[in-house]
Amino acid sequence: MKAKSVFQGKLTGHIIFDQKTSSDVVKVRGKIENLTPPGKHGFHIHTFGDIESTDCMKCGGHWNPKNNEHGGRHDENSHAGDLGNITANKDGIASFRFETSKITLFGDVTKSIIGRSIVIHEDEDDNGRGGHSDSLITGHAGKRIDCAVIGHCK
Repeated sequence: MKAKSVFQGKLTGHIIFDQKTSSDVVKVRGKIENLTPPGKHGFHIHTFGDIESTDCMKCGGHWNPKNNEHGGRHDENSHAGDLGNITANKDGIASFRFETSKITLFGDVTKSIIGRSIVIHEDEDDNGRGGHSDSLITGHAGKRIDCAVIGHCK
């Protein structure tokens, strides 16, 4: 099964999610443009696919079906939506590819990421280790730059 998020607002580009069976890892790859400043930007799946507001606040918080604290992509007990950071080069382009078993494209609305949103943040996600008052909630990743719905694709 494949899913896709397409950014068409402040950011442009897309993200592809690919998972062969419900027991396989999800392969994530993408290219996002217009990221400023260069460097790391928090990259999360948020609970809702409601991108009506320009500030992406209707997307809700990080998708967290197990009620865990915020952490990194490789942390076992972090939010399911905690996918770490993507890194923009000097031209504002982030190209990335990784695999994760934290998410799935299969199952009902309580399990699948289909219909949720991807939000890219202004600052680097500290993966819950920064010691800030919001590190264990949001990774101290700053404002939401842009968001896109995760939908089925061919």
